[in-house]
Order: sequence, then C-alpha cells, then structure tokens
Amino acid sequence: MTLPPYLSPLFQRFAHAGYRCYAVGGCVRDSIMGIVPQDYDLCTDAKPETTLSLFSDYRCIPTGLRHGTVTVLAQGHPVEITTFRTEGSYTDGRRPDWVSFTPSLEQDLSRRDFTVNAMAFSPEEGILDPFGGQTDLKQGLLRCVGNPAKRFSEDALRILRCLRFSSVLGFSIHPDTARALNQTASRLNVVSGERVAAELKKLLCGKEVRRILLDWPQVLGVVLPELLPMVGCPQHTPYHKYDVWGHTAAAVEAIPPKPELRLAMLFHDAGKPACAFTDEAGIDHFYGHGKVSAQLAQTALTRLKWDKATLETVVDLCLLHDRVLVPTLPAVKRLLRKIGPERLDQLLYVKEADTLAQSDLALPRMEQHQQIRRLAQQILQEQSCFSRKDLAVTGKDLLAEGLPAGPTVGKALEVLLNAVIDGKISNQREVLLQYLREESPWT
Repeated sequence: MTLPPYLSPLFQRFAHAGYRCYAVGGCVRDSIMGIVPQDYDLCTDAKPETTLSLFSDYRCIPTGLRHGTVTVLAQGHPVEITTFRTEGSYTDGRRPDWVSFTPSLEQDLSRRDFTVNAMAFSPEEGILDPFGGQTDLKQGLLRCVGNPAKRFSEDALRILRCLRFSSVLGFSIHPDTARALNQTASRLNVVSGERVAAELKKLLCGKEVRRILLDWPQVLGVVLPELLPMVGCPQHTPYHKYDVWGHTAAAVEAIPPKPELRLAMLFHDAGKPACAFTDEAGIDHFYGHGKVSAQLAQTALTRLKWDKATLETVVDLCLLHDRVLVPTLPAVKRLLRKIGPERLDQLLYVKEADTLAQSDLALPRMEQHQQIRRLAQQILQEQSCFSRKDLAVTGKDLLAEGLPAGPTVGKALEVLLNAVIDGKISNQREVLLQYLREESPWT
C-alpha cells in the first residue's frame, strides 16, 4: 500500500514523539482493491490533546475532541486523526453514549462495522488485519465485525451502508449479516433523513443496484415506504415482461449513474399500483400514474430533506416520463421551448431506460428516442429559433408597428414563434413584421 506524500510527515511526527499511527478503514480497503482513496483517516494511540500539540504548526480543527477526533490540514488535505477507543452503548442509534481511549489498535478495530473496513496500515508494520478483512475482500464478501445485530443496533445507518457497499463494490453479504439486516431494519426509522439520503445516493449509483433493489425491497421500504406497493404489482401488458418492481429495478440499472436520474427511475412508476385497472381483455392499464408517481417522489424526497434541485428534477421527470414524444423538428422545438435542453436530455435518458426495461415489443421506440436526440442536437447546433428570446423581433418592434401595449404584444410574439417553429416563415426581422401585418388581427 502506497501512501500519498502529504501523509509522510504526519506518520514521522507521531513516530518521533513515541506514538503509533495507522491509516485505517476505507482507504486501506480501497488501496488493496487497486482503487485510489478519496481521503485518508488515521488512528493513533496519542490522545487528541497530544495530537493538537504535535501539530500546532498545522491548521487543526477539533472535529470531535470528546470522541477523540482531530482534523489536520496537511498540504490542503483534511486528514481525520482519531485516538484508539472503545465505546459504550448507542442510545440514540447514532453516537456512542461514551468513549474510552485505549492503547490497543485491535480494540479500536473491533468496534468498526465490516471486516473490510477494519484493517489498518503503517509504513513500518504493513497491513494489520485481525478480523480477516483481506480474505473477505478476495471473496467479495461483506461481513460484520463481531455480532451483526449489535453492529446494526449501534448505528442503524450501517444497515444502509451494508447495502450501499454491496451495490457499489458488487460484494455479496454474509448470511449472518444478511439475517441481522432483516432483523434490525426497523431501526432505520431513527436515522435522520439527511444521513439516509447520503447513503441512498451512493447505493443507487452502484454497479449492482438492480440486485440490491430486487433482494432488499423490505429493508429499503423502511425509509422509502412509497416503493413497497410496486413489489409484486403485476403488469399484464404486451409491453412489459416484469412486474412493476422488477421493471423499476431494471430501469434504474439502465440509466446513467447520476443520482437525479436514478431517483427518477426509482419513482417513475411508483404511482402505478394506485392507478392500476384491468380491462375486459385482461390487459392492465395505469392511466395517470405519472402524476401520482411525481407526488410520491415529492413526499419521499422532501421527508429525506433532499436538495431542492434534485427534488424538482425527479418530480419533473416523473411527470414527463410517459409523455408521447414525436420525432419531428416542430415537435422537438416545442419540447425544447417547454422544458429546455437540459431537461429534454434527461427525459430522453429516462425514456431510453424505461424502454430497455420493457419487453422486446417496446424496443423499436429506441430509434424514435434517438431521432429526437439527433433533432435536438441539430436545433441547438444550428441555433434555430424555438423560444421567444430567439425571435428576430422584440416587443418594442411590435409596439412600433402599432400594437397596443399589454397582453396583445405577448400573444403576437406567440403567433410569430409558432409560425417560425412550423416552418411557415423564416426568423428574419422584416419577414416576421410582414407576416404580422398580413396575418395578425391586431394590425
């Protein structure tokens, strides 16, 4: 394991002062897997006050002195340094009621969540792995350190962290850990919405998100009960080969791994169970489900305190996802005008993922989506007129033509814009004014 150069002075300073220091947790795991860690956490037998004293010439932030943590800025990189510790019970389901500092690295590692996160490294001693994390890494296995139910009861967020690691790393979950996941899932109710959202964001963007959604809906349903009615909800229609939940899981996997897009696919059909009815031929229909899906998404993401921009994007895409799109220049221009280039690009990803998660009968729609994408690119590259701000005339020009001030000017601009979009006239100032003189009832 190779450490970045900015960490070497930290290790050296602890060693010269007679203290031990180790890189610990995710950075060790990622390095063994050949992944460059995003950040590094250190642990030491030095008390937090000693760490502050040792690095008095550095900028230090007393992140959590009561729990033994100091953040040291090393060449601009924040490095959390925590004293070896043992912990008391977790009454609030998040933080230990008390911590006690210990000289034992193994005791410190024994309180961590999973074996793959309970390894330490120092340049002198190499990797220390008292709980078999390296073996579990090789086997692609997530296993709790010690008693799984105890680990999850201490901090219920670990339940979602387990599913997140399984999704992101592609690891399976040890049977004992899996049983404890189900047994303790209800404790997720005590976890704050912000912490849940942070884990879900990473989970949904994992490479094996489909498997997690299909295998663990009841656990995810504790924090997102809006999803549960989709599980087992049939779709007796030639265009579907899965039930609503199976389709949802496939659609989430099929869209690019951006949180707002994955969330949109997670909720896009959430309204189907409430809207379902079966006709006399035995075909299921879900009229109006987009609106219900949007309402469910808004309720869920608001409860989890998701950021406003993501919430608005997900709600919009749920509302728009089943809209029929026509691959013609006028239709695409109107769509660009209505929702804008960025939202149209997102909507096309949603349409494509939705189609890929349906039956083969739906696949010809992919060509239509691609045609619309090409037309949108053409319109934008050519800087074609598709909104009032693109028109070669303004409201002032129309006032100069004698139109009365007020709503009439806006209506006249709409007439001109529609004529340009439909290809009746070109977007040139004199052509627009002449068309207005000849066709408009206001002149």
